[in-house]
Amino acid sequence: MASPEVSGALQAIEATPNTDKPARYSALLEQITANSQNLAADLNAYARTLLDDSLGVVVLRPLLANFVEQFRKIKDPDVKIDVGEKVIELLQTKGVGQYEEQDTQVKEILSDSYEENEDFRKSAQILGSINLESTQRSLSADDKAKVWIRIVRCYLEEDDPTSAFTHLNKVKNVIYNVQDKQTRLMFQLSQARIYDSQRSFLDAAQAYYTMSLETVVDEEERLQALGAAIVCAVLAPAGPLRSKMLAKLYKDDRANQVDDFPILEKMFLDRLLSPAEIKAFAEKLQPHHLARTADGSTVLDQAVLQHNLVGASKLYNNIGFDQLGELLGIDAEKAEDYAAKMLEQGRLAGYIDQIDRLIFFEGAGSGERKTGHSERVYGKELRKWDANVQGLAEEVEKATTMIQTQHPDFYASQMVH
Repeated sequence: MASPEVSGALQAIEATPNTDKPARYSALLEQITANSQNLAADLNAYARTLLDDSLGVVVLRPLLANFVEQFRKIKDPDVKIDVGEKVIELLQTKGVGQYEEQDTQVKEILSDSYEENEDFRKSAQILGSINLESTQRSLSADDKAKVWIRIVRCYLEEDDPTSAFTHLNKVKNVIYNVQDKQTRLMFQLSQARIYDSQRSFLDAAQAYYTMSLETVVDEEERLQALGAAIVCAVLAPAGPLRSKMLAKLYKDDRANQVDDFPILEKMFLDRLLSPAEIKAFAEKLQPHHLARTADGSTVLDQAVLQHNLVGASKLYNNIGFDQLGELLGIDAEKAEDYAAKMLEQGRLAGYIDQIDRLIFFEGAGSGERKTGHSERVYGKELRKWDANVQGLAEEVEKATTMIQTQHPDFYASQMVH
């Protein structure tokens, strides 16, 4: 409830002629913001009286603009939330179309206050109620994108990538017309975080890596983006696409400055990862990186299993189910199941002999999903022999060419015989 002094002053203003009201309203507002002991109640009473008064639009707009400026200066976020919510309701009943600019400003201040209180969902909802398709004021692509990006970031703070993605799609419709570099960077970062949250780790790795190359970003933040790209690449499903991403990251000159470079190096070189290395890496991950999948394993567990399977394919021509399970730290049936899925999806090349309980590896996967059952490729050893003979012939030809180039006289003398 408003203080008696403020209630009395408001009643006195209502009784004065309209020509005197603007000056008296402005003076009372200064008095409230400077001396009130019950700021929220006094401001709510002030706003209610002001908007219920019979003042015309031309007189009311400057008074509302002054109110918004004083409202912005309040330090206590709880007071701003209390007052801001009431003012928005009052503007709705008044007909917000005529006071759209003030309504937008109050909502932006209110959103700041909710974020200060770490209520990001409410902040996003308030921002989402701003009319960005206004006929009263012209909004550029930059204006719209800034609001939508802010909504996206709020939903990401609430770990709600679905709602964030909905608003990111709105940004995509205008991003090519956005001139502000900072907004464009926030769009890239938000896109990367959404991919990351949705476990589209290859897309996230590429988006983070692109962010790490932006020269306008601080060096420290660029390294953080590179580190995030490495984490996502490690967590991505094993296969040719991930191998390309790992190669790109490994060859970046800055990669060795990132804490996770050792695991990146082992992944890139297809070396097997030890349980100790996996445990150390897991301790740095975010909760969604360690979420359980349908079979009870984590995303990291699956990524490491698939990587070690690819690593095993580089070490062995073939391996038994039991031996593979022991190597991967899982039972034989699960090892066979993982291998079968990767072979079917084209992330490994080879075939399974279920009678002899053996997996045969045939080099790198194509990345293309197989449409039928895996078929044993006959003549494999013969093709290997042909390839070796061809390689030997090429090496002999290279040696001959080098002799001819560096010792032409000797070469000519030999050709005569």
